[in-house]
Amino acid sequence: MRRYLAGRALQAVFVLWAAFTLTFVVLYLLPSDPVSIMLDPGGQGSYVDPAQVAALRARYHLDQSMPVQYAAMLGDAVRGDFGTSITTGAPVLLLIFQALPETLKLAGSALLLALVAGVGIAFLATYTRVAWLRQFLLGLPPLGISVPTFWVGLLLVQVLSFRLPVFPAMGNQGLRSLVLPAVTLAVPTTAVIAQLLAKSLDMTWGQPYVETAWAKGATRLHVQARHVFRNAVIPTLTMVGLTVGNLVAGSVVVETVFSRNGIGRLTQQAVEAQDIPVVQGLVVFAAVVFVATNLLVDLIYPLVDPRIAHTPSPSR
Repeated sequence: MRRYLAGRALQAVFVLWAAFTLTFVVLYLLPSDPVSIMLDPGGQGSYVDPAQVAALRARYHLDQSMPVQYAAMLGDAVRGDFGTSITTGAPVLLLIFQALPETLKLAGSALLLALVAGVGIAFLATYTRVAWLRQFLLGLPPLGISVPTFWVGLLLVQVLSFRLPVFPAMGNQGLRSLVLPAVTLAVPTTAVIAQLLAKSLDMTWGQPYVETAWAKGATRLHVQARHVFRNAVIPTLTMVGLTVGNLVAGSVVVETVFSRNGIGRLTQQAVEAQDIPVVQGLVVFAAVVFVATNLLVDLIYPLVDPRIAHTPSPSR
């Protein structure tokens, strides 16, 4: 177990380092100058004092070579210091923690909706013996995957905010303002979970131990819930681990469409301003979420199927 955890910890460190390095290289190669963007936000060509530009470039190490900038920023990041925003001057971690609660509400609500709807659709589609209902339910996941997230958001706003004033179209005010963004973000995730789980359930129904359960006189509901679902859920658990990172990334589009404050809006503003410290802090934060979630999923595997904990590694 210690060896397994040590291996996973090393993988996590590599992922975080790779995310930090790739982000730095991409931002460094961009042609624009973040200090110029900060001093002339509108890009109207206003006069900027060269001494002020030089002072700011020195303050953020932008007047040094790429390796020196990288080493300085990586060293600070290792100590948990991502610096200050070039645009606002506020500490990066403070900006992230200020924006985090609203994004957690949105991503958590979307994940809960996606799990309930995705598992429900897959379970009912593979349980029912009504052909048209099965075909209808199995047709929903491809539809949910094929429609763009921003289109779903705009459609919901048009119908449930403008035509039928049920939910507010934008803002972070109260639970009602969370409904449409959460549904928008949950649609593609629901489709992925439902499609993967339905396929896995269909395959598991053909296993010999299911025939044994039938022979013992178990009901169809008991066989599906007790024997089929438990063994078919492993691939879906893996997908849920990957989905959490996608929900954080997807919040950029959804928070923009619904004018919500959060990590997504902060990311959009930081990229537009080429605010390198903030962008790097956000990328590392997303990588931490991704790594922690997948590690948690790996630890859940043996609880769902104890055989996994006793399966030897192929390399041994």
